[in-house]
Amino acid sequence: MLRKIILVVWMLVGLTAFCRSPAHGQQADSFATSAGPMSITFIGHGTLLFDFAGKIVHIDPVAKYADYAKLPKADIILITHEHVDHLDPVAIREISTATTEVVGTAACREKVPGIAVLANAEKRIFAGITVQAVPAYNLVHKREDGSPFHPKGRGNGYVLSFGDRKIYVAGDTENIPEMLELSGISIAFLPMNLPYTMTPAMAADAARSFLPKILYPYHYGDTDPEELVRLLAENKEIEVRFVLCVDVSGWAQRAV
Repeated sequence: MLRKIILVVWMLVGLTAFCRSPAHGQQADSFATSAGPMSITFIGHGTLLFDFAGKIVHIDPVAKYADYAKLPKADIILITHEHVDHLDPVAIREISTATTEVVGTAACREKVPGIAVLANAEKRIFAGITVQAVPAYNLVHKREDGSPFHPKGRGNGYVLSFGDRKIYVAGDTENIPEMLELSGISIAFLPMNLPYTMTPAMAADAARSFLPKILYPYHYGDTDPEELVRLLAENKEIEVRFVLCVDVSGWAQRAV
């Protein structure tokens, strides 16, 4: 069984980020930047944690996906939109201190009073880290009444600058025209949670529009991330990774 597990790991290592840093029981990946190392911890669903230059950035913390009492306190908390699988006041309280800066949309502030509102396309510095809001919305996928799952102007994606690396966390969105304005993205997180966000074909189109060096599909539910790998096989400038942790029983478990 052990030999089989190792074989699976080596077959997928070119595509996949594995459990390189098991702190807090979560998967993590690390990168060098011009201002020192940066790590990304993959909590689950649309939830991420960044550790850079002594600063901790939580994105969409939700208590369902982790024990936030055991995770590092936040310098910055970024909320993409107000849906319950992205905004959880309990998790926010667990990781907040007197100096934590909580940032979100106007709709988020209706649920968490006092947070700093960042509008689409607005850029500000929080705890020494530059954060730019990017629109996040649906053009195609809609509810039965014809309204989009995520209306334009209500949600954010975020571009964070960590030294010379720009990280784009798209939030709940489709492949929207505003992505064409993105440039210099080192790492991108694109959602594929159907029917609410993107199909693999949409995510591939989005990636081709701004060419991130590394692409993580995240928030992808039952959608097969390997389809995105196949769709981008000819785009050698984009490295597709997805989180895959192999447990002791030998089962491959997608963790995002």
